Amino acid sequence: MPRVVGTCPAFLAAAIRREVRARGSWRDTADRVAAVLRRHLPGPDLLTPEQLAGDPSGYQTHLVHAEPDGSFSVAVMVWLPGQLTPIHDHLTWCVTAVLQGAEYEEIFALRDGYLEILARNQNPVGAVSGFAPPGDIHQVRNNGTEIAVSMHVYGTDITRVGSSIRREYGLPVR
Repeated sequence: MPRVVGTCPAFLAAAIRREVRARGSWRDTADRVAAVLRRHLPGPDLLTPEQLAGDPSGYQTHLVHAEPDGSFSVAVMVWLPGQLTPIHDHLTWCVTAVLQGAEYEEIFALRDGYLEILARNQNPVGAVSGFAPPGDIHQVRNNGTEIAVSMHVYGTDITRVGSSIRREYGLPVR
């Protein structure tokens, strides 16, 4: 059984479960789960004050729910200023929501051995976005001056697969 280290409200897990069980494409599922988060976005208090303090060694991922059948999991990430992910894509659909601070995201496309920047988004508190492979290459960072906190819902139990990341990209960006 995965080790849950935070609290996901039961009503939120139930609402996500309903949308995941409705079936459909990964894109459709991500859109429906994003709509759930827009209606029922919790605050960062899903984590303890110690967890919300962050860790200078890197952004932290805290599991707050793992569906027993492995169909989805919910994590809350804490980002100190300057912390970032590698450029990556995902194993499955994902929905993100900013609970505190802001996150800066760059979205890429793979073109002839290069990564081309398609979009740059500054996501404030309340911003919710859903995406699904293919076309989900991105990098996320906290480019602000305060701690950022975000919720991530993945279409798999990330504790069973080890990570939501499918590939990291070390290609040049243009």
